[in-house]
Amino acid sequence: MYFRKKILFIFILLLSFSVFTQDIEEIIVKGEYREKSIIEEDSSILIIQSEKIKSQAIKHFQQLSYLVPNLNYAASDSRARYFQIRGIGERSGYQGTPNSSVGFLIDDIDYSGQGGIATLFDVDQVEVFRGPQGSRTGANALAGLIYIKTKDPTDKFEGTSELTFGDYGTQNIGVAFGGPLKNEKIKYRLVMRTDYADGFRKNIYLNKSDTSKKDELTLRYKLDWEIDETTNINFLVSKVDMDDPADIWTIDGSLNTLSDRPGMDSQITDSIGIKITKNFNNFDLQSLTSSTKTDVVFSYDADWGNSDSHFPYTYDYFSETLRKRDTFSQEIRFLSKNKDFSQSNPFEWVFGFDFSELDESNLTKDDGVYGDPSDPFGPYVSESSISRNYKSENLSLFGNIDYFLTNKTKLAFGLRLENWDSKYKDSNNESFSPSDNISGGKISLVKKNNNDSNIYFSIARGYKQGGFNLGLDATDNLVRQSLIYDPEYLTNYEFGISSNLKDRDLNYSFVIFFSERKDQQVLISRQVDPTDPNTFSYLTQNAAEGENYGIEITSNYLLRDDLYLFANLGFLKTKIKNWESRIDLEGRSQAHAPEHSYSIGGNLNLKNNLYLKLDINGKSSFYYSDSHDNQSKSYQLTNIIFGYSNSDFSADLWIRNIFNKYYSTRGFYFGNEAPNFIDTLYRRQGDPRNIGISLRYNF
Repeated sequence: MYFRKKILFIFILLLSFSVFTQDIEEIIVKGEYREKSIIEEDSSILIIQSEKIKSQAIKHFQQLSYLVPNLNYAASDSRARYFQIRGIGERSGYQGTPNSSVGFLIDDIDYSGQGGIATLFDVDQVEVFRGPQGSRTGANALAGLIYIKTKDPTDKFEGTSELTFGDYGTQNIGVAFGGPLKNEKIKYRLVMRTDYADGFRKNIYLNKSDTSKKDELTLRYKLDWEIDETTNINFLVSKVDMDDPADIWTIDGSLNTLSDRPGMDSQITDSIGIKITKNFNNFDLQSLTSSTKTDVVFSYDADWGNSDSHFPYTYDYFSETLRKRDTFSQEIRFLSKNKDFSQSNPFEWVFGFDFSELDESNLTKDDGVYGDPSDPFGPYVSESSISRNYKSENLSLFGNIDYFLTNKTKLAFGLRLENWDSKYKDSNNESFSPSDNISGGKISLVKKNNNDSNIYFSIARGYKQGGFNLGLDATDNLVRQSLIYDPEYLTNYEFGISSNLKDRDLNYSFVIFFSERKDQQVLISRQVDPTDPNTFSYLTQNAAEGENYGIEITSNYLLRDDLYLFANLGFLKTKIKNWESRIDLEGRSQAHAPEHSYSIGGNLNLKNNLYLKLDINGKSSFYYSDSHDNQSKSYQLTNIIFGYSNSDFSADLWIRNIFNKYYSTRGFYFGNEAPNFIDTLYRRQGDPRNIGISLRYNF
């Protein structure tokens, strides 16, 4: 079996050099300070365009993430909130400083650490920037950036609609439309979408099939106003309501749950964004203002069972956290206006400042009871409640200069200086006020070989702010030094080649990278009371250094007019280094960092407007955590679409995970079975086979 998998991966690698997006056309990057062709980029970027997004039956970034090599996610309950790029990123957010290693922006509004709201109906494109984005985004993008651009208002009225039905109660309906108002200088676009599914779990104790359902609403309104020839205002208001129960984990690793008190993983986020662009003679001024308000209910049945499954023992625990998060951001940019960017006019620049603030409160209530029939003093009842309040402010100064050394060679330099101040207090009388002055940047050399290809080398430094740990005894000299941890830094060296060979209907990119992690923040969890699953403590320390290196390949090939092939490949090696308190982990791979990840497939146009689409996505095994040595198993998922389309209408019959592969995306290692509570590996299974029909109509 191992030999066959190696042969398959070698075959995919060879394929990637000869096959890969549709209609080989110029791809524009929209997540930078200014839009530019991907051929001009000095970063490893994978862009998923609107047609590929539209063809996805399930409109959520979690499903799309399988197409991106060296991108992984951690979903403990309902939707994935946390992502890892090149093996770096959070896997949970139970308590402590809400820092993010992977930035997550939707229409320039920062949702880092809240990736669960990333629905993808009426989205223009998704961009995944792999590698530190310290000069572009700052502290939230140590490992990289996920940027989602939704569709803007159009010059002419147009609309699209979609209706999906499938097994597991899948029912999705969406409509988007817009165009100019009577005053043609004002354009709008309105998006309305609901997504519902019963979920892939059945609670056999409660005899319910919807205790892990997805019930989600997306509303978005955009308004673009051209005030005059030099001034534009782009206004955005959106609401995402995810009413998603979370009954996921099982003792036996199956899809049949036993919880008597299923949990909830719901989120409501309201957002407002305003972008003002003012054109002057020699530069453009941009103002980006945004505000978000988020309410989260995160709860779970901590014992994963009921009175029958635990009999003769009494074992019943539950935890609920009510979270409110408000954010505000104001960014001002000054961008040079160089229409003839060349050796005779060699400079292009951008500089500005960014201010952001975050206000988050959490109210956590835990309750439980444990009883052993042989213990005359039991059962033992526990109940606790704690409120936490966290505030932070970030002020950044940033700049970027591009300088042409020759007509085809460009030197780019970017820098960001950031000040972070925070305050924390809770009802247990713990309080912290950590602050940091941190900086990151990037220098790159880009050489264009012709109008269709380039080669680059870059050195980038990213950073992630420090923080604090909760629940430690501040009077104990041995643990006092662990109360506060320092920022983490990542230095990335990268060499890349990209080309768009229109005469051969081929484009490809090849990137090799090497990253060094300094003062790596490592999260360790420990269960204080083996009989109480609500007593986990979490400790983050600057405990180690690390190395992350690998290769990323993207390629697209229009083999003939009716056959398009693609392949996206990722190779990743990671190491934990110099962790003094965990010598056993020296040289081990970092958590959630599969060595191989890939997505290959193709589109075949048949006769009579019929088509067939196939993609195969795979990941090799990876460690679940830095707290233990258990690993996932490698897996490969196959998805297929058979469809019909004409100019305005399309119908797809789709099957996801067609071979019904059993695979896991998360793993916990602890004891959750009375009375001995022996440490056991529990796996969170991925989605089984899912079948449905999607109908789309454009108007």
